[in-house]
Order: sequence, then C-alpha cells, then structure tokens
Amino acid sequence: MHESSAEAVSKRAAHFAKWLAALLLCALAWSGCTAAHHRRAANKEVYGIVQQAEWQIFGKTNALNIDTAYSARKPTEILPAELIEDRLQTNRRTLTIEGALDLAVHNSRRYQAEKERLYLTALSLTGSRYAFSPQFFARSEASLERMAGGERLGRLNSDVGVGKLLKTGGALSVALANDVLRYFTGDSRREVLSIISVNLTQPLLRGFGRNSPEVENLTQSERNVVYGIRDYSFFQDEFALEIVNDYFALLEQKDVIRNRYTNYLGRVRSTQRLEARKDRDKSSDVDQARQAELSARNNYVNAVAGYRNSLDQFKIKLGLPIGEKIYLDDQALAEVKATGLVPAPLDPGLAYRLAVEKQLPILNAIDQFEDTKRKIRVAADAFKPGLDLDGRVSLDSTRPTDYTRFNPKLVRAEAGVTLDLPIDSLSERNTYRRTLIAFEAELRNLTLTLDSLKDSIERGLRTLEQRRQNYMIQQSALELANRRVAGGLLRMQAGVAEVRDLVEAQDAQIAAQNAVTSALVDYQETRLQLMLDIGALQTDGEKFWLKDHLAGFLPANAVAEKAPAPDQSVIPPDEFFNN
Repeated sequence: MHESSAEAVSKRAAHFAKWLAALLLCALAWSGCTAAHHRRAANKEVYGIVQQAEWQIFGKTNALNIDTAYSARKPTEILPAELIEDRLQTNRRTLTIEGALDLAVHNSRRYQAEKERLYLTALSLTGSRYAFSPQFFARSEASLERMAGGERLGRLNSDVGVGKLLKTGGALSVALANDVLRYFTGDSRREVLSIISVNLTQPLLRGFGRNSPEVENLTQSERNVVYGIRDYSFFQDEFALEIVNDYFALLEQKDVIRNRYTNYLGRVRSTQRLEARKDRDKSSDVDQARQAELSARNNYVNAVAGYRNSLDQFKIKLGLPIGEKIYLDDQALAEVKATGLVPAPLDPGLAYRLAVEKQLPILNAIDQFEDTKRKIRVAADAFKPGLDLDGRVSLDSTRPTDYTRFNPKLVRAEAGVTLDLPIDSLSERNTYRRTLIAFEAELRNLTLTLDSLKDSIERGLRTLEQRRQNYMIQQSALELANRRVAGGLLRMQAGVAEVRDLVEAQDAQIAAQNAVTSALVDYQETRLQLMLDIGALQTDGEKFWLKDHLAGFLPANAVAEKAPAPDQSVIPPDEFFNN
C-alpha cells in the first residue's frame, strides 16, 4: 500500500523542519562553546596593540593585564554574601612603603579602573581596524512556503565570501551565492544556481582616501590608543606619588602622636612635682599644671582617633578590608630625615619648557588640538561632489541544476559612475561650522592648560622655597623650645619659676616638634609634585621619593638655579611689590 501524496508532502516538510532546527541548535552550540575563545582572542589582540604602542612611545612595555581574582570565575558564582564576608577579614600585616605600592597596584579599585579604561580604548581600535581587514562571512536562509494553488516549496539560500574596506575610501567584496529551490507537490522540479560576484565601489572626489569617514575613524582610534597609554603611564606615576604621600602623612601623624604622648607624660610629671610641694606652691599653680595635663591628654586622644580614621581611608585606597590590621614601618620617615631636603634648583622658564616637551598629559593636549584641525579638513571635504566608481563582475552556474560548472564565456561585467551634486548641503554646512567652533574651543582649552601648567610650576617653585624656609625656621624654633623646657624644669625644681612659663615652653616645644616633621614631609611632597609636573618623576626606581630626579633630566647646556643660602635674610615686602 503506497503513501498518499499528502502524507509524503507532510513527511518531507517535517524532515525539512528537523533539518532547520538542527541547524539552529548547531549555531547556538557553536556560539556558547566559543565564548571563552573570543575572550582570549580579544585579550591577545588588545594586549598586542598596547604593547606595540608602548614600545613605540617609551621603548618599553608594562605588560598590561586586567584580570582580577574574580576573572576566572563565572559571574553567577559570585554572590553578595561572599563579598560581604570577604570584607570582614582581620588579617595583620606590617606594611612597608614598597609593600603599600605593590598592594595598590594589585588591589586598588582606581588602578584597576584605569587599566580597564586603557583596555577598552584599545578594544575600540580593534573594531576600527577590523573594518579594513578581510571580513569573511557565511550565511544560510531556509524557508518553507505554501503557494496559493496548494503547491509547497522549500528554498535554501546560502552565500559565502569576503569583504574589505580600502584605505582609499572604497569597498571591495567577493562572494559565492547558492540558491536551491525544491517543489514538494505537483512536479518535483528542483533548481540549483550558484553565482560568483566581485563588487568594487571607489569614491573619486568626496570621501577619497584620508577624507573617508571610515579612514578618519581608524586614524582617531589609533591616536586615542596613544593618548590612553600616555594617560595611563602618567596615572601610574601620579598614583604612586599619591600612595607615597599618604604613607608619609600617616607616618607624620604617628610622629605627632608620639610627640603628644611624650608631652602628656611631661605634663603629668610637672603636675606630680607641684602636688608634691603644694605646701610651698600656690594652689593655682597646681590647678594650672593639671589643666595643661588634661589639655595634653585630650590632644593625644584626638590625634590617635584622627590617625585611625586616616588609616582606614588608606586601607580603602589600597583595596584592603577595613578590618585588616596594618602597621606602618617608621624606617621610611627616618630615611627622609637622614636625607634631608633634596634641592630642586630650577629656572621657571626652563621648567615650563621641559614640561611642554616631557609631561604626558600636555603632549596629549597638544595632539588633541591637532586632531581638531583634521576634523575641519574632513568636514570641508563633504562639500565636494560625490563621484563614485562602481564595478561588478559576476558569473552564473549552468542552469538548472549543475551548480558546480561555470562557463567563463558567460561572465557578466558592468561599470558605472554615480554623480551626487551637493545641491542641498545644509547638514554638511552645520557639521563644518561645528568643527570650526570645536577647533576654537580646543584652542582655548590648550591655552588654559598651558597657563595652568605654568602657574602650577611657578607656584610649586615658590611653595618649595617657602617650605624650605619653614623647615629651617622650625628647626631653629625646636632647638630654642628644647632649651626653654630644659631651663624651665631646672628653675621649677629650684622653686624660682612660674608654672605659666613652663607650660608655654612645653606648648612651644610640642608645636615645634610637630612642625619640623610636617615641614620636612611637605617639602618632599611639593618637590615630587614639581617633578611630576615637569615630567621628570620616575616612580619605577627603588625608593624614588629619596632621589634627585633632576640628575640626568636637565639638558646638558642647562644652568641650574643656585639654591638659596640657609642664612638668607628676610626680604622687605617692598622688594616683592616693586620688583
């Protein structure tokens, strides 16, 4: 018994549907299986772009890597409860300044964000470059159709080929298309056709070469990578300096705490001496000493609380859980005290010229100003007539079913020229006008950036000299305060001193002790910031905060400013106002 025609058609349609479903499942499986591959491929290409650009700019690479402790895990596995518990860690560690820098590089959220910013900039370049590389494609479309007369037919269209944008502004593509048509009812006709085609489009006037929007997009993407690498490199130095400054600020606070504790103990002893001889001293003297003791104790308590708050903020900056106990190494401050004030004899004009040539953000600002000129040229090109050359060559296979045989004598070729006169150019006019305004705005931004740089350098040099003098003055003040306290104690023991005099001497001593350390740390911070501003700071060296960064940085013919003599007299104000 034979199958009816309807049953046969139904079976063929079901078979076709199963084939289509299998094709879709294979496509989905391929997409899922290659997600990890695409991630690795993106990393390889992006890291290659960054390393190549770094080598061209600096002659070295930083081996960028944006992976974190969570990168190898599936996002669905990382639950809020885990993160909550993670921030409750209570590890203990003694943290040197080098250790703090290392922790910041690996744990800091800001540092990770800057790495990812550079990565995304390079990732954008891969997309721009991709448009100018051979782009292979393979597509298939299957359909089942019921005609008005009851006929059912299936169609499968497939094409495979390659396309490429040209640096001349044109586009070239080569494709092989295959069209299969099959009737399931009536006659069992079957048609299979293959077509090979080559297409070329090339603008001759508007959009030719470097004025092509796609070429301009590629150029800008390449320049953005250079800007991103410069910004990232500057951030590395700036961030390292910030960590160092924060570390020394904490050491300064520790020094203040020790001084306040020592001062508090001294006030306690003074009170005890007066109480021991209160039968001979006025009761008001004892009360005054006790009042000074309480004030010293209050200052000590406040200093400890301030240090603990600052330490917690430092942990956050390093990316450490607040619960971790960290202990800072005082050796770093001792080394700074032993090194003293590293001189920075710079002429303001020379410092400004060095900064314009060496500071990375300034180089970016100058190059971005040049970018706006290029945008004007591209916008002006849009006023030209559009004159495009179009060409197509195609070859069909032998009909109706021999899709593998081609007859070269049946090649079809066509060429033409498309002319687009710029009769209505309002949109192009507005775009062009915007680029001119953007140029003027960027010009103002550049001059403001240059003025701000010059102001920062001159202010830095003035502040550096101010803090040098502050340090010298506070050292003298400390020596004098120490003598006053020692003399006051001796006179008190002899019963010939006023309590008020000793309290004032002790107040002056604690203030001078704190001021000496503060002036030294402030001087170092100002000097290193000045080195960063002129592009001389190199943070990848050992203990860079102690080094003289001007050595080997100044031009060979540069004459350094002479450092002022330590005993320089005070300059009368009219010399500042009138000179």
